[in-house]
Amino acid sequence: MAVITGERTDASVPAASESQNGAQSARDALAGIPKIYWWGAAIAAVLIVLVISLAFWGPNMEYPTTVAHVQSSDGSTTFPKSLRSVTGEAIDGGARWLTTNGDWLFNGIKNGITYSLNYIEDGLKWLPWPAVVLALVLAAFAVGRWALMGFTAFAFLFIGFMGLWENTIDTVALMVVAVALSVGVGLPLGVVGARNQTADRIMRPILDGMQTMPSFVYLLPGILFFGLGKPAGIFATIIYAVPPVIRLTNLGIRQVSPETVEAARSFGASPLQLLAKVQIPMALPTIMAGINQTTMMALAMVTIASMVAAGGLGDNVLRAIQKNEVGNGVIAGLAIVFMAIVIDRLTQAVARSRQEALSAGH
Repeated sequence: MAVITGERTDASVPAASESQNGAQSARDALAGIPKIYWWGAAIAAVLIVLVISLAFWGPNMEYPTTVAHVQSSDGSTTFPKSLRSVTGEAIDGGARWLTTNGDWLFNGIKNGITYSLNYIEDGLKWLPWPAVVLALVLAAFAVGRWALMGFTAFAFLFIGFMGLWENTIDTVALMVVAVALSVGVGLPLGVVGARNQTADRIMRPILDGMQTMPSFVYLLPGILFFGLGKPAGIFATIIYAVPPVIRLTNLGIRQVSPETVEAARSFGASPLQLLAKVQIPMALPTIMAGINQTTMMALAMVTIASMVAAGGLGDNVLRAIQKNEVGNGVIAGLAIVFMAIVIDRLTQAVARSRQEALSAGH
């Protein structure tokens, strides 16, 4: 009986194994073909397609984009309908359905953002400007010493004496809300991407698309969901600015030493403890670099968001363009540049101090 069983076992080798071996052999055989032959075959294929296309359709061949025909109301004329128009109509229909059925959600988000912005703006405008400038100068001295301190003092005195203080406060409020929401969304997604390979594969092309899409395109869904105003600008800014913090949070956690992670696990750390007490603290310099990039991108986008009535320094730039006032445009642009430099140096100093603390073993 044992002999029979053995014979059956030997005879029942899965066909999948044989097919896998055959596929591997085929791949090995293809890999052994010299590259010059691959290039020759590719060039020959292109030439064959070129000759056939020129013979049957001639030069200036167009894509066949027409997918349907529609008739006029009286039935006398037929118009072609392209794939782009069909796709666009489908997207428009989906957007109308979303705005109609999700009106309660978008109104709630809009009210929350508006309240936060008003609260921050009123609080910052209530503070006397000398106290704000002095606080920023002292913070700059603490992290960058005399050079950054002098530049910060010059930058904010320039902004104030040019009459741009209130618009700068509006821009700061927009940035605070946009960066806070971007970090609140980006950090968890970065953690998920670092701990789950499937999630990382799904998010990567989405983030690529978000970073390559022209920034003006993001204003369209903002207007669609929230109408003109600051919430639309915040929404567009979040979409534009959130990818760096997601990517660098993911990268920072993945770069934590496997030996350190294994040591923490050997001491009985749970996954949550491992994340909160080992991985995130050690990845903090990289995460801070992502927050720095997100902040810079948010500053760039809130300026563009003036096109949807978001306010701030972007309004000064937009009015200067509309009225062809080069001087006012340069002044407003310098104010934005000065803000960007100060914010960049301050956030970089925080990341650098954390990196030095890690290097020292604290």
